[in-house]
Amino acid sequence: MFFVLNHHRYNRAVSGKLSHIDEAGRAKMVDVGAKPVTTRTATAEAFVHISESLALAIRGNKVAKGNILDTARLAGIQAAKRTAELIPLCHSLPLDSVDIDLVLEDSKVRIIATARATARTGVEMEALTAASVAALTIYDMGKAVDRAMTIGGIRLLKKTGGSRGDYSETPSPREGAGGGRP
Repeated sequence: MFFVLNHHRYNRAVSGKLSHIDEAGRAKMVDVGAKPVTTRTATAEAFVHISESLALAIRGNKVAKGNILDTARLAGIQAAKRTAELIPLCHSLPLDSVDIDLVLEDSKVRIIATARATARTGVEMEALTAASVAALTIYDMGKAVDRAMTIGGIRLLKKTGGSRGDYSETPSPREGAGGGRP
């Protein structure tokens, strides 16, 4: 399905309502210069649904490409630091820390990424990028054992700091929604 945007009608509909759209309807980077510098944190998660054989290989550190979980952790940290290079309107932030936990469960790896910065804008995109790239790294390293892996359930769990206040996702039974094995 293709979507054709009526540029003029779109401009009138969103002008002044979306922070990343200017009066002419063009994408713009938000000016955060007047915002106060505060400590901001964000935590995101993602799930990689894997086969039993890949889970066994990860547990035994028997994957030909090396330790999947350690490599995914490093990839996620690196990705968080480069988020502004990947997401066009994202501000470049001096990150104070990035922590990534990877939990191997029966048929999935749960990735929890937390980013922290003392800055004028939030770190939600850094946390989401870290979780996403860690998941992609698991796929890349494990695909020789399990090409049917799926990635899903990428979401923001919580954020703190900033003028809009704190946010916390309520626990959901849809853990890994959209990422179940076929």
